[in-house]
Amino acid sequence: MKLTITLLLAFSCLFSVKANAQTTTIKKGKYTLTFINQDPKLDPAIQDKLVNAFFKVYPKEAKRFNKNTVKNVTVTIDTAYTGVAYAHDGKITIASQWLHKRPNDIDVITHEAMHLVQAYPPDSGPGWLTEGIADYVRHVYGVDNAGANWSLPDLTDKHHYTNSYRITARFLLWVEKNFNKKLVDKLDVHMRNQTYTPVLWKALTGKTVDELWEAYKANPAI
Repeated sequence: MKLTITLLLAFSCLFSVKANAQTTTIKKGKYTLTFINQDPKLDPAIQDKLVNAFFKVYPKEAKRFNKNTVKNVTVTIDTAYTGVAYAHDGKITIASQWLHKRPNDIDVITHEAMHLVQAYPPDSGPGWLTEGIADYVRHVYGVDNAGANWSLPDLTDKHHYTNSYRITARFLLWVEKNFNKKLVDKLDVHMRNQTYTPVLWKALTGKTVDELWEAYKANPAI
């Protein structure tokens, strides 16, 4: 009986949050954004910044990487989610607690929007490359990375290209600048088409990924 009451209370709270969520739909050009805010305590200025960032970066990401990306996107500020953010199937979820903790991290939406553009099918390639490309894109197209105190980290002995996110992103940027300026674009296409193999690094740069990493460690300046 006690468990039943607890479950009913939890369901009631969840229903209340969803029922009180504010939904706004904005259309600009080819893209429509539905913004669902479950958090009445969220600063409206943060929502405005997220919306503005989306419409500034998403068309650029789509134009460069995938013109067939989803045109209708839903962003949910989730009060129950305890992570940071995730994206899938035309939907981006951002934890409200993260935005309270890091209100200047507006470019979280730049990273997550890129995942929608990537639209990689299952088993398309390594996860470290997926996340590395998304953070590479955040570095290139972010609207206020400095305001979030976000940047690509200097190389350390503990780093490896498989570390993912910013560490991989910096490596990708270095390889582009030194070997093939279209590297990320090419890798992205192969990931989406499920034709990625480690051999691609050699084909695109003349070196294996491990050889590139050794060269990067010897002279990591970007």
